[in-house]
Amino acid sequence: MEMEVDTGSISEASPPSNLKKLGLKNSLQTNFGEDYVFQIASSQDIPALALSLSTNVVKLYSPESGQYFGECKGHSGRIHEISFSAPASPHVLCSCSSDGTVRAWDARSLEQVSMLRAGPSQEIFSFSFGGSSGNLLAAGSNSQVLFWDWRNGKQVACLEESHMDDVTHVQFVPGQQNKLISSSVDGLLCLFDTDGEINDDCNLISVMNVETSVAKVGFFGNENQKLWCLTHIETLSIWDWNEWRREANFEQARSLASDQWNLSNVDYFVDCHYSSMEDLLWLIGGTSSGTLGYFPIKQNSNGTRIGEVEAILEGGHIGVVRSVLPASSDQISRGIFGWTGGEDGRLCCWLSGESDLLGGNQSWISSSLVMKPKKNKGKGRHHPY
Repeated sequence: MEMEVDTGSISEASPPSNLKKLGLKNSLQTNFGEDYVFQIASSQDIPALALSLSTNVVKLYSPESGQYFGECKGHSGRIHEISFSAPASPHVLCSCSSDGTVRAWDARSLEQVSMLRAGPSQEIFSFSFGGSSGNLLAAGSNSQVLFWDWRNGKQVACLEESHMDDVTHVQFVPGQQNKLISSSVDGLLCLFDTDGEINDDCNLISVMNVETSVAKVGFFGNENQKLWCLTHIETLSIWDWNEWRREANFEQARSLASDQWNLSNVDYFVDCHYSSMEDLLWLIGGTSSGTLGYFPIKQNSNGTRIGEVEAILEGGHIGVVRSVLPASSDQISRGIFGWTGGEDGRLCCWLSGESDLLGGNQSWISSSLVMKPKKNKGKGRHHPY
């Protein structure tokens, strides 16, 4: 296991006066081979980062020191999603894979504690916990959305008429846990009500047509009434899912983002990040050499546009970045901005604000992107294959 501290190169971009430095604390080589880091996940309850790798294992590290804890090994196919989201189990990490399973691991012992399996030749690309009781597990598979009762491991439903191709992403609506959004290679976004007996005829509420293969979606807005959608051809669309209406469609998103900084062209999009404190959505784009930019999505009476870059992360990666994980509010209070992982096999930890560890890295960040800890006011990109 190799640890390297890398201050990176000096950015060609000149940060505006209202921006802060963003520094690379360290970069950790996750293996000695040519493994990709596909995704990074963390838990609010345990000090560990989980990384899914192209070797079909999940490795765990300390989020601040980079200490290696061990690995969870058992999948025989590509791991598509990982999450510390199991109901009432903060130490349990879940993962899904092309081997057709959803597995649960105890992050303390690194042992597998349960496994759910789809049908023969089925792959699982995404999963989400929700439902009225919080114990319903939904999973996106080959043109199907599968449901299990997490308490007893029994499959309770299979929706097989709503999508015609692989279901790339499923997610329950935050605050409305009986509603589920699914996306697919067929270009459709489907909204389901999961109360009662689940079937295609009674539970499908609406269908929205993106018109191209969907990679991932996410909710944003004060009441999570909006939906962002990234596609496999690197387009972005914004939806009001309650109204079944597309509010914006950026078919040339890479070109528009590239015009908003003076570095290399944006080649791909990694994710979107929403700050509830600022009520702002950022589109995270990257270059093939590993530089990332945070581009704000500006919405007003004149329409929606991609704004000037508000953060640049440069000098940490030397290849395509696959995953961005924002820091928690507690970690932010200690000057940590977040972590990134990519095809160079590196896990990079980034710092924000005035820190002696910033070194010579000239990456920078808008003050609006540095989340502030919430105060108690006394009021209640990647292809699935």
